[in-house]
Amino acid sequence: MGKGQQDWRYVLLRQSVCTFSYYEFIEIVIHVCISIHPSASQKGNTLDLFLINSLSMCPVFQDVHVMIFIGFGFLMTFLKRYGFSSVGINLLLAAFGLQWGLLLQNIWHMHDGKIRVSIEKMINADFSTATVLISFGAVLGKTSPVQLLIMTLLEITIFCINEHLVVEVLNVSDVGASMTIHAFGAYFGLAVAGVLYRPGLRNGHENEVSVYHSDLFAMIGTVYLWMFWPSFNSAIAEPGDPQLRAVINTYFSLAACALAAYATSSLVEKKGKLDMVHIQNATLAGGVAVGTCADMDIQPFGAMAIGITAGVISTVGFKFLTPILASKLGIQDTCGVHNLHGMPGILGGLAGILAAALGKKAGVSPGYQACGLASSLGFALVGGLITGLIMKIPFWGQPPDQNCFDDSIFWEVRQKKIDMLMLFCNARTCSQLFLMLRKMSCS
Repeated sequence: MGKGQQDWRYVLLRQSVCTFSYYEFIEIVIHVCISIHPSASQKGNTLDLFLINSLSMCPVFQDVHVMIFIGFGFLMTFLKRYGFSSVGINLLLAAFGLQWGLLLQNIWHMHDGKIRVSIEKMINADFSTATVLISFGAVLGKTSPVQLLIMTLLEITIFCINEHLVVEVLNVSDVGASMTIHAFGAYFGLAVAGVLYRPGLRNGHENEVSVYHSDLFAMIGTVYLWMFWPSFNSAIAEPGDPQLRAVINTYFSLAACALAAYATSSLVEKKGKLDMVHIQNATLAGGVAVGTCADMDIQPFGAMAIGITAGVISTVGFKFLTPILASKLGIQDTCGVHNLHGMPGILGGLAGILAAALGKKAGVSPGYQACGLASSLGFALVGGLITGLIMKIPFWGQPPDQNCFDDSIFWEVRQKKIDMLMLFCNARTCSQLFLMLRKMSCS
């Protein structure tokens, strides 16, 4: 066994120990500090209003949960040799992050030294995890699981501080979290990616490409996210008209965004063809951009205008801006989170400022809305730079350049079966498939 292989064994062992330690720490703290809200607080074992409201939120919670674990996970499976890590590490980070987020978000709201768990608090914990998964997209394929767990721990901590400041201190309206989740997660991830810049990947990597079936898997994530985004934007809205408006506005914004993304992709690509990268990502930008003012009275045409703008800027960003970030600024954004979450998140913040100035929601100040956007961007950039410096410490087991975007470093990969699958998917005709299989059997 070579020295390099031994080193990787030690890295994997260290990752396992760290993962187990983090998990045990969170479990112990949660069991000490958390209690389930009593389901029957009145005489006669009558369900109280709290329980009724919580149970009514279960379908929305499940929608958000699907977005976190299936939507984000499969959206990142576009790389031809990084599917295990995209879905598997997504599950690891989400499972860890929701526990840590549930604890930190509710430190401000403890009762008798306990955190009372409710469906709404579980939804908010999922939201905190979404910031990490967005940032994960910026550094996809270039980091180790231990580095990503460190990022999760630090990012959710910084996110909770910013969220408390923006939502509770400044009283900013951001029901769909365009600013506090999407813009924050994107620019946090970009700051980390900038610190972890790899000159050896300046000209790309042979595995940093997609194939037909990997793009198809990624499209599964897109469809799930697109379908459930109205639930994401309305999950924590006030029941009644505000929640209904959030669903309707998101519905129209997503539909308009999808059409704009298709049209723009056809315009910017050669021969008027569609680019699957644009369709996988830019069609979702409308859900991001309408988030801040989703529960405001912006009318369907306002939601559609936001969606169209988001679809155009996201598609143009994927086509022209991502290469500039990599070549000029040294920010290698693997998934293009700047185009899907960053710019649409800022657009959502600006739309919220305009809607507040036009009086589309009572009690909302355009000045405070602007402060909320500035705070989210500031915390994201500074926090991302600090986190990136910590993640850059050599002993976290980051993969070398030649092993980036490859599952086989951190996963047991049955290469022969994968080669057979690639063979099947890439065969153009039955005769080609037959000849290739015959050649393999003879060898």
